[in-house]
Amino acid sequence: MKKHSKVALLTLIAMAIFIPSKNILAQAGGSSVPFLLISPDARASGMGETGVAIADDINAIYWNPAGLGFLDYVGTGDEELPFRQAAVSFSPWLPQFNADLFYSYGTVGQHFEGIGTLAFNFVFMNLGEFTRTLENGSVLGKFTSNEFAVGLTYGGKISEDLGWGFQVKVIRSNLTPTSASQKEAGVGNSFAVDLGFLYKPSDIELLDVKNPLSLGFNLQNVGPKITYISESDPLPTNLKLGFAYKLIEDEFNDFKIACDIQKLLVKRDSTGSDPLPLSLASAWKNKGVEFAVGAEYWYNRVVALRAGYFVEPSGLGGREYWNFGAGVRYDRFHLDFSFINTVESNHPLANTMRFSMLIDMHDL
Repeated sequence: MKKHSKVALLTLIAMAIFIPSKNILAQAGGSSVPFLLISPDARASGMGETGVAIADDINAIYWNPAGLGFLDYVGTGDEELPFRQAAVSFSPWLPQFNADLFYSYGTVGQHFEGIGTLAFNFVFMNLGEFTRTLENGSVLGKFTSNEFAVGLTYGGKISEDLGWGFQVKVIRSNLTPTSASQKEAGVGNSFAVDLGFLYKPSDIELLDVKNPLSLGFNLQNVGPKITYISESDPLPTNLKLGFAYKLIEDEFNDFKIACDIQKLLVKRDSTGSDPLPLSLASAWKNKGVEFAVGAEYWYNRVVALRAGYFVEPSGLGGREYWNFGAGVRYDRFHLDFSFINTVESNHPLANTMRFSMLIDMHDL
């Protein structure tokens, strides 16, 4: 596979996750495997892509691994059970293009006394089918492209109010197939680490709501570059900060708001990209941050309604859209749905739907 084919595939991946603009390189910061930045669960997606300061279920492995530190026991008194939960999600990607792209995700986690909470997850991005050709136009057949990551996450408590956590993930990018006659293939491997902290002060009570505030920090995808053929592309290292505040909590009603800001710590231009750890410092010169705000309302802890707004500067891709979502709980199952309503009617992400299910397994 020639170099121009590899570039075309990387461009497609960037388009699949970030909105096309005049400068595709700027949208993903020139990084590889941007599928790592897709939020996995429909709940947080319905809240405008917020979650770093909430992180109160197994999907904390993406939003903030420190959230696992607060997921230890379920119930009270003699009925306390170790936390155990699983989640799966699926989303057709770029529905406007009628492409066969899709995103899927699964995770399972459990609390272990004296150790903390551990979770395992798998993320898979199907990039569709392509025709393999030579420079003279000869068709060699078809192939499929995909990328995936496997991760192990730990969360524990530093103090009663402060949790911490990390994730180690192995990443595989299969852009073009390998063969005996083709040594230069578009296949890359890497690994990355996430690090998070979550602060939930326990001495605050306002308007009859106990412990309403939480603050979160998450540094994602810190690791070595992925090499395709003879070129190396940095990982989408990302810094997230956020807060969440519960305004109402009574027997039947639960209402919270959340706000996240994030900055992509990748710097790349025509001269190439900086190596770690220099790239984390040089990337601060990138202009602007992404901003998200959302809200969630639960009635009787059975039915939820959600809404949120996401926006970023034009220099980072110019994404701007509203998210809406809903959720329902039945027995041990939590079913969630979200929908993206873009400002532009012909936007690639317009009408993107996400479905996710969370399963409580504490008593299994």
